[in-house]
Amino acid sequence: MENLALRLKGVKEAGVYLVNCDLVDVRNAAAEAGFELFDVDLAGIHSKSEFLAAIAQKIEAPEWFGKNWDALADALSDLSWKNSPGYVLLLVHCNDNFNLLGNDHEVAKEILETTVSYWKSQGKPFWVFTC
Repeated sequence: MENLALRLKGVKEAGVYLVNCDLVDVRNAAAEAGFELFDVDLAGIHSKSEFLAAIAQKIEAPEWFGKNWDALADALSDLSWKNSPGYVLLLVHCNDNFNLLGNDHEVAKEILETTVSYWKSQGKPFWVFTC
């Protein structure tokens, strides 16, 4: 686990990944690294609005969160209310499409990848793990 915590601190490797280890290890490594962990359970989530609400709840989105894709992108690229040396967004109980249908999966994936890139430019790792 210590090795994973050290890897999480690396900005260059941060990205969107399918988890291939025990979720407890990811959770513990995030804590050991001193990162903010957003542990989002997507079981039963099948729509854009449910997906947005689940993430908004876990990141404790501010009142201005508009429950749309732009608001998600803005919130994930701000997180000033959760100042941390790095972030881990853990999306559990989801399929390859984040349980979303149609174009919503592509939009969500683009937002997550753009968020990772934004935080890299700020010198902070932002990791997204799915399982």
